[in-house]
Amino acid sequence: MINSGSQIIDTNMYSNALGKDMNLCVYLPVGYEEAERLPVLYLLHGRSGDEKFIYDVGVKEMADRLIDNGEMMPLIIVCPNMENSRGLNSADTCTEVVSSNGLVINLGRYEDYFIDEIIPFVDSRFKTFADRCYRYVGGASAGGYEALHFALRHQSLFTRVGGHMPALELTLEEEDEPYFRSEEMWLEYDPWHIAATNDIMPDMHFYLDAGDKDEGGFYKGCAALDKILKNRGVDVQNHVFAGHHNITYLQDNLDKCLRFYAPH
Repeated sequence: MINSGSQIIDTNMYSNALGKDMNLCVYLPVGYEEAERLPVLYLLHGRSGDEKFIYDVGVKEMADRLIDNGEMMPLIIVCPNMENSRGLNSADTCTEVVSSNGLVINLGRYEDYFIDEIIPFVDSRFKTFADRCYRYVGGASAGGYEALHFALRHQSLFTRVGGHMPALELTLEEEDEPYFRSEEMWLEYDPWHIAATNDIMPDMHFYLDAGDKDEGGFYKGCAALDKILKNRGVDVQNHVFAGHHNITYLQDNLDKCLRFYAPH
């Protein structure tokens, strides 16, 4: 049998949680049509990105190469548009506000959108294993923060989790205050706080990385979370690679990340 080639599907869905259409891109590996079911990775963009992040970092080219070389197992990769939301349930109604540094922030039920709508949508339309053992979540910058709190708050859904130069901040910054109704809400979504104060399922695996010249200093946040997880007996990798907080860093290290999610 001749396997079909890989492709990226650009699609959309109506979100009841947000009250609007939302886009997502889905990478289907070589042989998808012939496969029964495949694992799925949700890969989340940063605050200024969207679902096209999957093209920006070269997911198709890298995944194709690693699969062809036998360095990772085939898997589906989904990049949904999370807008600049931090993946929070920050407001009942979807709206936009402007932060102190002039950035547009999207408020709404974005956690519900991802957990209750995106995942069921993907499981119903693509040949995924609808099982946490084969469902992974990772992201870059703000998307890394989202991936970590999604996985820690919804451990029944994921087993592999990646934060790539994740926006982990030691305190609630002024520019981020519009996302959160209170400091208590900030703590509810803070990966450090969740990891330190809640049980973590023993089969979860974490991968953290950031550049040694990361302008946000997010390697410090990774080190702090790594320490918490290790002290709790959780399987975690923490890497500091050469680079800045930019798309080049992500492109340079995408191969390492993908090997973590789907080791051969």
